[in-house]
Amino acid sequence: MKIVYWIATVALCAIMLYSAQMYFFNTEMVKGFFESFNYPTYIVIPLAVAKLLGIAAILTNKIKWVKEWAYAGFFFDLVLANLAHANAGHPIGFSVYAIVLLIVSYIAGKKVRP
Repeated sequence: MKIVYWIATVALCAIMLYSAQMYFFNTEMVKGFFESFNYPTYIVIPLAVAKLLGIAAILTNKIKWVKEWAYAGFFFDLVLANLAHANAGHPIGFSVYAIVLLIVSYIAGKKVRP
């Protein structure tokens, strides 16, 4: 079960890291997506920073309640991203796979001591 936890967790964090780097380095493109979804564009960079902090909280596993909040934040981010893309008629993307990885990581993390 420990290997399942680490595979799901590393894959989830890789997806979130990819998303954060897109927000930092392709900000105008991401802002365009946010505008098309009627989301405010001023949250792009703070959201990227939050994703990096969430990755750190999950991988370091130092403070349990911070890790729980990081999982919750990722869950809401991914659900909202999935709904926004679905509403815009985009095909299923990384957000759906990331939700599955998040659930597997969270449940497996409760069963093992990472």
